[in-house]
Amino acid sequence: MGKRYFCDYCDRSFQDNLHNRKKHLNGVQHLRAKRAWYDSFRDAAAILQEEQTKKPCRKFLQTGQCDFGSNCRFSHMTEQDLEKLSAQVQGEQRLKELRQEGADIPPGTIEDWLEKRAKRLSTAQSN
Repeated sequence: MGKRYFCDYCDRSFQDNLHNRKKHLNGVQHLRAKRAWYDSFRDAAAILQEEQTKKPCRKFLQTGQCDFGSNCRFSHMTEQDLEKLSAQVQGEQRLKELRQEGADIPPGTIEDWLEKRAKRLSTAQSN
């Protein structure tokens, strides 16, 4: 039994020799899986910048699906999606600026917020 190579991107293993590894690493399936893996870690600003330069995909707008999927060179985002992404980017930028200024952002939890909301609602109903 020889050594086996396991590719984390493709979730596959094969006999590890120079020819097989080179063939796999240059294969279309591996390159797509690797790109999808790294794309999952991209920040919102990079996605927004890329999507704004693309034209809308006519096939996706008409039918709601595209044969090319994530490999399509046209944008599959609607205007609302782009607006949401833009708002998210602006929020991240504001948060980053606040952190750089040294402003302390209170570490609130959902439970604290819900308690304050419940108190506020109960006082509003009693008035």
